[in-house]
Amino acid sequence: MHTVAQVLIGIVAALHGYFLVLEMFLWQRPPGRALSGFDADTARLTAPLAANQGLYNGFLAAGLVWALIIDSLATQVFFLVCVIVAGLYGAATANRRILSAQALPGALALGAALLAA
Repeated sequence: MHTVAQVLIGIVAALHGYFLVLEMFLWQRPPGRALSGFDADTARLTAPLAANQGLYNGFLAAGLVWALIIDSLATQVFFLVCVIVAGLYGAATANRRILSAQALPGALALGAALLAA
């Protein structure tokens, strides 16, 4: 179960790395605009906000990678709970898709990590 938990945490970290790239560097390009549904002008106006979001997602990815490297359950739990809370808040305030894209993978990884302990 430990290996399953590590793989799931790695997937969550990779997802957040992808979110960083999407929000910081691709927001005004087709992948970012497809995600947000924004036209070119709205994407341009919201790019600084998206970049800020991307930076936070990068910190979540870095924390999860660090938690894997040091093999600390407490650190894994902390960053996975942060992912889940961010996903729940994003789903409630921005877009319900965030629930399945962020909160659900985080919750699955958290459950696996706790089961492996």
